[in-house]
Amino acid sequence: MTHTHTFRSERGPILIALMTTNALVAINATLLAAAIPAVVADLGGLTLFPWLFSLYMLAQAASIPVYAKLADLFGRKPLILFGMAVFAVASVLCGFAWDMPSLIVLRTLQGLGAGAVHPIAVTIMSDLYTVRERAKVQGYLAGAWGLGSISGPLLGGVLAVAGEWRASFFLTIPLVAAAAWLIIVKFKEPVVKAQLRLDYLGAATLTIGLTLLVLGVLSGGINWAWGSPQSVGCFVGGLTLLLAFVFIETRVFDPIVPLGLLKQRLLAAAAFISIGAGAIIAGLATYIPLYMVGTLGLSPLLAGLTLCAFMAGWPIATSASTRIYLVVGYRVTTVVGGSIMMAGTAILIAYALAPTVLAVLVACFAIGIGLGLAASPALISAQASVEWKFRGVVSGTIMFCRLLGSALGIAIFGALGNGVLHASGETPSPEDFANVGLVVFIGVGVSALVCFVAAIAMPPHRPPPKTVPAVVDDSSIA
Repeated sequence: MTHTHTFRSERGPILIALMTTNALVAINATLLAAAIPAVVADLGGLTLFPWLFSLYMLAQAASIPVYAKLADLFGRKPLILFGMAVFAVASVLCGFAWDMPSLIVLRTLQGLGAGAVHPIAVTIMSDLYTVRERAKVQGYLAGAWGLGSISGPLLGGVLAVAGEWRASFFLTIPLVAAAAWLIIVKFKEPVVKAQLRLDYLGAATLTIGLTLLVLGVLSGGINWAWGSPQSVGCFVGGLTLLLAFVFIETRVFDPIVPLGLLKQRLLAAAAFISIGAGAIIAGLATYIPLYMVGTLGLSPLLAGLTLCAFMAGWPIATSASTRIYLVVGYRVTTVVGGSIMMAGTAILIAYALAPTVLAVLVACFAIGIGLGLAASPALISAQASVEWKFRGVVSGTIMFCRLLGSALGIAIFGALGNGVLHASGETPSPEDFANVGLVVFIGVGVSALVCFVAAIAMPPHRPPPKTVPAVVDDSSIA
């Protein structure tokens, strides 16, 4: 196998399949975000719609560690194909949802499939390419994600305007089929079955604990009072199970989330950057279209176009970051990215109560640029800081942190937004939607601050060398 990363090399078809899976996940996420106003108008449940995103992200986050362990046992190929199959079936079922609760349940199933697709694609990429190559290939993956993210709001907006939002769930099926065919035909991997013991107790306590916290945050003040027995039970039960999860993971032989890795300064910083980035992505993708429709009266199509500014800045900066951090290092690049994200959120907050299309476009583009300069270098630096045999676990852990940030971010933003909408009555005014935007944008700003502080906390190091062997302990690079 040659070590060129062009599409005409032996690894080219596999790279195309990985890019397709990235685009698949991105299109699905942003298609629904742009169509939310139409979905709510059709199915009702304005205060329930955050669950469409929080449970989707939560299902992804909770399933990633399980898929990572199963991939070590059975190989990457069968697990990513399984995830794609679950994702495709759930997508079709979502298109036939009859009310908001049924759509939420089916979106959760969809998240369980997506939990295998994107993280295992990233792991396959780290298996096939050296550190130097990964810097460039990551740009390709980010470009595919960006293309899917930009296409998603446009397609979702068009379908929403046409009254055919359900069709958005069927558009991903051709991508699933194409990517699956390439992986089946072209991806060959030697499978060495290891005697691994799955941490079922850890997976159960993590999933149930996070679900209880999300339930308490989203339902408090809406379905029951914050001080009610239901709220207290959700928060106490959730925190207790998460503490039990930490206890289990520090003692089990083969933990589902290796918390010991986070004792390393670089990996801990990368994890916090991923948590903050996840919250930012989820907050903007969920609320920007609704905010633009509610405050300025834009059509879903135009509202989706504003979100495209964020999705365009992200891959552009990710591609540029591959040249920057090879020269100045990961820390400087991520600090610059965190600074730009904070500047973008400051613009959103400043114009939240008197929005203009231009202000939102500029702010979203700046946040996308900052995210691309921070999130991608954080992931690459984490992968490069450990031995080859730990890269799959590290990749899964960083992706888990991003999705955890998305799930918790949606829950918190949803609780804040629902509180404003609940107080406004049955028919929210543009001023009410502006207030929702303000509280959500403040939350996004706090998330950007988390990324910035974590970037500063990254240890200083020299850039990677010009050439790195295909299989090497490159922990000295970090």
